[in-house]
Amino acid sequence: MSEQKQRPLAQNRRARHDFHIEETFEAGLELKGTEIKSIRAGQISLQDGYVSINRGEAWLKNVHINPYEQGNIFNHHPTRDRKLLLHKRQINFLAREVQQHQMTIVPLRVYLVRGRAKVLIGLARSKNHRDRRHEMRERDMKREAARALKNY
Repeated sequence: MSEQKQRPLAQNRRARHDFHIEETFEAGLELKGTEIKSIRAGQISLQDGYVSINRGEAWLKNVHINPYEQGNIFNHHPTRDRKLLLHKRQINFLAREVQQHQMTIVPLRVYLVRGRAKVLIGLARSKNHRDRRHEMRERDMKREAARALKNY
């Protein structure tokens, strides 16, 4: 069954810069009221977001969804915790990896699948400064090699 994914409504580019993404999971979002309308309008920021697991449930924390302009009294707090819809075995796997291997779970992208908001979360290991310098050095070397081939 092929699911068509639309363009991302929000991306967390900083996460790929700060972390090595080991594995990704697609999770549904439990939203209230007018939050889906704000998400469809692109009024969401994943910048400081992370996922925590409490009592066998995964929670998306610190993700900012702007209040819907026409929502008046039905709007909700912009940075409230939102429950992620994952299978129990996925939640157990994520909790085990975070606890045993000091990994982090970060939101990478929010998009719509058949009208429902989905979030792509990544099981990530933090990069240290040496890794970042090594990455920058490799990128510079590739760029210089491409220039040399072009001029040749």
